[in-house]
Parts: sequence; C-alpha cells; structure tokens
Amino acid sequence: MLPFLIAIILFPFIEIAGFIVVGRAIGLFPTLGLIMLTAVIGAILLRVQGFGVLQRLNTAASDGGDPGREMIHGAMIVLAGILLLIPGFVTDILGLLLFIPPVRDLVWKHFRNNMVVVSSRSSFFGGGAAPRGPQRPGGKRPNVVDLDASDFSSDPDPNSPWADRDDKRLDDDKKS
Repeated sequence: MLPFLIAIILFPFIEIAGFIVVGRAIGLFPTLGLIMLTAVIGAILLRVQGFGVLQRLNTAASDGGDPGREMIHGAMIVLAGILLLIPGFVTDILGLLLFIPPVRDLVWKHFRNNMVVVSSRSSFFGGGAAPRGPQRPGGKRPNVVDLDASDFSSDPDPNSPWADRDDKRLDDDKKS
C-alpha cells in the first residue's frame, strides 16, 4: 500500500519533469502540439479498437468461448484511451503500450487466474445451450454447494430482529 501511495504522490512530479525535458529538447509549441496530437490519437484509437473489441467479445460470447480475455482487453483499451487523453508524456507512453495486443496479453496472463467469468445462457436465447454456472477461464467450476429442499426453509426466523416488524405488517395487511 505504501509504495502505491508514494507512486501516486510522485507521479505529478514525474509528469512535470517530462514536460520540462521534452520542452527543452523540442520547444514549447511542439511540446503542446505533441500533447494535443496524442489526445486526438487516443480518441481515434479508442474508437477503432473499442469497436473491434466489442465485435470479438460478441463473437466469443456467441461461440460459447471465454469472454473474459476480451473483457479485460476492452477495459485496457478504455484505460489506454483515457491515459492518452490525460496531458503528460508518461501517461501517453503507458496508454500507447496498452494499445499493443501483446502487452494486453501479458496483463491478461497476470489477471486471468484471479478472475471468474459468470455466463448464463437460456435455451430460448442461447440456441439450446443449458445454463452454466460460474466458470474459471480454464473451464474448471469453483466449489459449488447444492442444497436439497430439506436443507433450507423459507419460514421467518424467530430470532431475527425484523421478525416482529414483518409479523405486525402482515397482520395489518390482513386486517385491511
């Protein structure tokens, strides 16, 4: 937690230092032009790449594949576009890196084991596929507890602090 806090505090200083270094090397107006150019490029790439990811996500979901990868790629593309829109050279470099598919795959490999993709299909909309429960990207289902009708009850709990209120409200409704 502490390194993250230190990084957040130091980040504006790193961005300002980047402005100074680039401004001295190429001048004020080219530096400002470069910042505006990266913002425009970010908006264009976000639009083009975003639609591509939405198509791949739709294809993966309709084919019964794992949409988790495409969801993460979509989130990284949105983050990359936002980073390019924020003025600064460090954010621009990070944003451009996130637009590169191998970099996104590397990030996906890091997060894939910590994700659970929940997908549900009905036979009416899903073309006959049965509902599936939560699945991990490797196809393994997490631990599932199945209950029989005798394992649970829908009767109100007499120890609940809400039981008195609910009973009074039900009695009032019956009197009306």
